Amino acid sequence: MNASPTTAVPSDAVITARGLRKAYKNTLALDNASFSIPAGRIIGLIGPNGAGKTTALKAVLGLTSVEGELSVLGRDPRVHRDDLMNDICFIADVAVLPRWLKVREAIDFVAGVHPRFDRARCERFLANTKLQPKQRVRELSKGMIVQLHLALVMAIDAKVLVLDEPTLGLDILYRKEFYQRLLEDYFDEQKTIIVTTHQVEEIEHILTDVMFIRDGRIVLNAEMDEVGDRYTELLVGADQLETARALKPIDERSQAFGKTVLLFDGVPRSQLASLGETRNAGLADLFVAVMKGTYA
Repeated sequence: MNASPTTAVPSDAVITARGLRKAYKNTLALDNASFSIPAGRIIGLIGPNGAGKTTALKAVLGLTSVEGELSVLGRDPRVHRDDLMNDICFIADVAVLPRWLKVREAIDFVAGVHPRFDRARCERFLANTKLQPKQRVRELSKGMIVQLHLALVMAIDAKVLVLDEPTLGLDILYRKEFYQRLLEDYFDEQKTIIVTTHQVEEIEHILTDVMFIRDGRIVLNAEMDEVGDRYTELLVGADQLETARALKPIDERSQAFGKTVLLFDGVPRSQLASLGETRNAGLADLFVAVMKGTYA
């Protein structure tokens, strides 16, 4: 049942969505999607291509019409989008800055479109790099492009930062730097960051919460601490495999030397420990298990 507009929501909820639905011809991009995002969290919105990630972000940003209830910072983005853009910053792939653009032109552009952009803060950040105002993007290394993007992002005093596949065009070294600097120099308990990515394992260490989306539905919505408590991997030998299977794992995969890794949801670790080696489930392995469609 869809909640009514008067239904109480968590007082610290920055974004609340209930029963979101969006159809493109015969395809449901969002299928009764519901979620609530508190302030001061870093949320990973993770799903395969076509799962509904981008549509969900567009709904939050007021860029597409959806059915259902939606509140962002206490306002409906379908009605108050212009007002909301003062408090929201949206960043896509960092590798797509126009190659002809000069560093100072990039700063001028962001200063012109975002009211909460702090030019002095941006320039202080750039002063610690080798970037020069007259340099064009085509003259910059990938690492320098990351630094420019970070300077632009971190100079915006937004309450909600939305990052859609922000490191798509970068190699792994610079992807890690992007997220680390974001965590150290930007994030605080007053800000909320939403990240979509395919590179699950890269953002796992910075997330406070994770949402998996599949076929337009939120199939997992949990704090990372809860994920660690709820899901356990068990490495077993052939002698204990059938006993372990009787405990109904949600996924299994073969390893070298006749070993098998089984993934369990909600089975006490103490119960599994006698059968083999237990460990926390990696987010990437959990993602694969959920996306197979046999679970959740």
